Amino acid sequence: MKKLISVMDKSLSMFCISLSSFLVICVVWQVFSRYVLNSPSTMTDEIARFLFIWVGLMGAAYTLGKKRHLAIDLLSFKLEHNPPKQAALHLLINLISLFFAVVIMIYGGGSLMLKTLSTGQVSPALGIEMGLVYAAIPLSGFFMTIYLLEDVMHNLNLMKKPVNG
Repeated sequence: MKKLISVMDKSLSMFCISLSSFLVICVVWQVFSRYVLNSPSTMTDEIARFLFIWVGLMGAAYTLGKKRHLAIDLLSFKLEHNPPKQAALHLLINLISLFFAVVIMIYGGGSLMLKTLSTGQVSPALGIEMGLVYAAIPLSGFFMTIYLLEDVMHNLNLMKKPVNG
């Protein structure tokens, strides 16, 4: 599992860096073409919007895996002297997050993606299928699920350890 997580970390980080770089290039080109050339590009606005969606969702999965996401850890700090109880709290949080990732992101996002693909909806400027844009939702949920399952196993192991007193 550690090797899979390591490969996912490297892949997602490189993917997010690439998307972010391309996003910056698109926005710079949009500004340049609008204000310097007085002929705004019609495609870069849409490309930037779609890249922003993908960077946000893939970045969310990556930060979840790195445990750098936004968290309110007041209860966790209160339990820092009781690792099994702290692990139980983290397990509960992981299970709620896992439910969200599987039901909302994978199932719901996957359903949205498939319905959009089946209707043949395309973006106005680029002409790409919108289902491909929406694929970021279930894909991000998939990566989150793997990270959360690893955390669940880790917290279950921590809960088995005796309290040092």
